[in-house]
Amino acid sequence: MSVEVIFASEAHVVHAQEITEAMAQAAKERGTGIAKRTPDYIKNKMCGGKAVIALNNGKFAGFCYIETWDHEKYVANSGLIVLPEYRKSGLAKKIKEKVFELSRKKYPDSKIFGITTSLAVMKINSGLGYKPVTFSELTRDETFWKGCQSCKNYDILTRTNRTLCLCTGMIYDPEKENKKTKTERKSFSDRWNQFKEFLFSRKSKKEKLLDKAKQESSLI
Repeated sequence: MSVEVIFASEAHVVHAQEITEAMAQAAKERGTGIAKRTPDYIKNKMCGGKAVIALNNGKFAGFCYIETWDHEKYVANSGLIVLPEYRKSGLAKKIKEKVFELSRKKYPDSKIFGITTSLAVMKINSGLGYKPVTFSELTRDETFWKGCQSCKNYDILTRTNRTLCLCTGMIYDPEKENKKTKTERKSFSDRWNQFKEFLFSRKSKKEKLLDKAKQESSLI
């Protein structure tokens, strides 16, 4: 398999329709939300130099794009998609690494964040230096959170006053990373083990809050 992961450009707008269809299908399969995007939206990201695409001899294999929030204070790597035949091949990791590189290049002072239900994505993010955070540490831009409306779990987000959902929030803070010495920077295995401990401790708290939200909803 000869797959190349490159910065997308105007030359790749021919793949926009296929990308949006792949995103919609992935959201359906997962039963969780990938914000719906139009082909024109994807084209704009490509033409603006804010996307990464994976190609196998010119054929679309995967994609991810950049969004900015709060006047570029925050950057999100969104819409990660890998076609089924290329999954479990390490392609998702390559795409995430490439879009992370693009984000750092275009917005070196911005915090890079994401919310996801995918354990595989969490593992990749952890390896890049992301840390798990509460939703209160993410962007407060209302437009970002409105993008969650197309997710089937949006009611959970609203019932908990946007404090949590099935997604986990993660963030890369360049200012904090730059201040760390080499000895302070943990290995990937150390970061991943620490993150798994966080998920375990968070699970019971999340379950309690979600149960409370369901009970309150049933009383309405």
